[in-house]
Amino acid sequence: MNSEEAEKLEAYLKSKLHPSLTLKQRDKASDSLEVYLGAEFLALIYKDVDEGETAYQFQMTILSEDL
Repeated sequence: MNSEEAEKLEAYLKSKLHPSLTLKQRDKASDSLEVYLGAEFLALIYKDVDEGETAYQFQMTILSEDL
């Protein structure tokens, strides 16, 4: 994802979820971003383009030992 997309997604997530969320580019993947709350990794966001429409998938894994 380009930096403009990342900035728009970060602003959206900050307004909807938490103002301390940040997005970071991944080292080896250009189709996704890492989501952090402070220093803690929370989720990944994947870009999906299908039939000319773009969507972003927020994928968060919660381990049972974290509950």
